[in-house]
Amino acid sequence: MHHPVPVIATLDAILPDEPLLMMGAGPVPIPAKVAAANGIVINHLGDTMARVIEQMKMMARYVFQTESQHILGVAGPGSAAMEMAAANLVIPGSKVLCVCNGFFSSRLAEMSERLGAEVVRINIPCGQAANADEVITAIREHRPQVLTIVQGETSNTVYNGCLPEICRVAHELECLVVVDAVCTLSTMPLNMDDWGVDAVITGGQKGLSSIPGVSLVAFSELAWDLISSRQDILRHWCLDAKLADQFWYKKSYHYTAPVSGILALHEALHLVCKETLPRRFDRHLKCSLALQAGIEGLGLELYVDQPSRLNSVVGIKLPEGLNQKELLRFISSEYGVEIAGSFGLDIVRIGQMGEQCRTHNIFRTIHALGSSLKGLGQQVDIPAGVAALERSIEMYQPRYSAQTE
Repeated sequence: MHHPVPVIATLDAILPDEPLLMMGAGPVPIPAKVAAANGIVINHLGDTMARVIEQMKMMARYVFQTESQHILGVAGPGSAAMEMAAANLVIPGSKVLCVCNGFFSSRLAEMSERLGAEVVRINIPCGQAANADEVITAIREHRPQVLTIVQGETSNTVYNGCLPEICRVAHELECLVVVDAVCTLSTMPLNMDDWGVDAVITGGQKGLSSIPGVSLVAFSELAWDLISSRQDILRHWCLDAKLADQFWYKKSYHYTAPVSGILALHEALHLVCKETLPRRFDRHLKCSLALQAGIEGLGLELYVDQPSRLNSVVGIKLPEGLNQKELLRFISSEYGVEIAGSFGLDIVRIGQMGEQCRTHNIFRTIHALGSSLKGLGQQVDIPAGVAALERSIEMYQPRYSAQTE
């Protein structure tokens, strides 16, 4: 018996007539050059790809602020880069200290447990940042071989600003530091070498404004020494850093690289370098502060207090009685703007990463949010929200680029 040919709708029939404005916690809108590069296929082991990889590593060193010769691409989402860092640095039976203040920081702890580590968790109340003294005390008490922490917790919009102090003490006690920078790299400072971070993880689809599914991880020399000296066989084949190094540094075969995604990420990194990090940091900060001002101008409350608030993803408390999913559906269907819910929290999240950080995007988003809330019977002041947003943009004084010009 032959199965009948399925009758399905084409993508044209499924997708909206006009593209939705992606203002959630990722993926983010991608620039035209990145989209065009993603439509190209070349030989993954040819000379052209070798040149592309060399340029990518140069640009990535700038973006990570490192001299590392161990930056590897990962054919997978940011979570795969996370798992590559964990699989190669967490030795079964070793002790790992995990700073957990949200969904993704807890994911690093779970990955470490699956690898057979003795995991000690520092559980931080939701909506609060890590306290440097508490983490440092735990490092001294437990003497872990590895510490994991996020710079920005995408799930609940918390920013851990104490990385430099934590890294300094960790290194004194021979503890490697793994930092998840999936939603923060290129949106705010992260100085891998100066701070002493041993592994930095990022995804393509957030601050870098590339496609989902191709990620990067950078290892320090100390981290690579550990990786090189391991005698046990990793249970992860695709995520074995020594095998990946064959492709990224020795022009040899590991697996068929996601060439289109790598070309897209090359273009995304090129745009970051062209803009420069200081200007990019200012653009992100200016737009995020303006968005936050606009949200408060509407009469809404932000979820996280300063200085623990993440600028890359902004959390908003929902008015009492408002259904989260109903708001997400309304703003998408009526205004063509996509924002995000959260992982069990009664908040919505608006991203400020990469191409989301354009003034026309945040004006449209504030108007759409205010109008949607009004349409759902909530009392909001749309003119006040737009005015507060505009005032914040006008008043912004460059913080980063002013230091370099």
